[in-house]
Amino acid sequence: MLVKNITVILLLGISSLSYADTDAERTALAKIIHELDALKPLILEAQSQANPDKRPATQYDWLLLDVHRVRSGVEELLLPPRTQPRSFPPLKGDYRH
Repeated sequence: MLVKNITVILLLGISSLSYADTDAERTALAKIIHELDALKPLILEAQSQANPDKRPATQYDWLLLDVHRVRSGVEELLLPPRTQPRSFPPLKGDYRH
C-alpha cells in the first residue's frame, strides 16, 4: 500500500508541471526535490525490514529507480527550456515480483 501511495503522489506531483518560470514555482519544485530525497532512506528502511520469504517480493530497487527518475524530471523543470524535448524512461509502477 505504501508503495502504491508513493507512486500516486509522485505522479500527481509532477503531472501538470512545466518549466518553472516564477520564484514561487521554483521554490515549490525545490521542495518536491527535497521530499523525494527524503523518500530514499524510508524506502531503504522498508527494504531492510522486508520479509525475504514474502511472495510476491517488493522490488525496492525498482521503486528507488522510479523515485530517481521522477526527481530527475523535476530537476529538469528547474532548467531553462531546451530546443529539443528530452525523453525520460517510463516508470515501472509495479513493484511486486
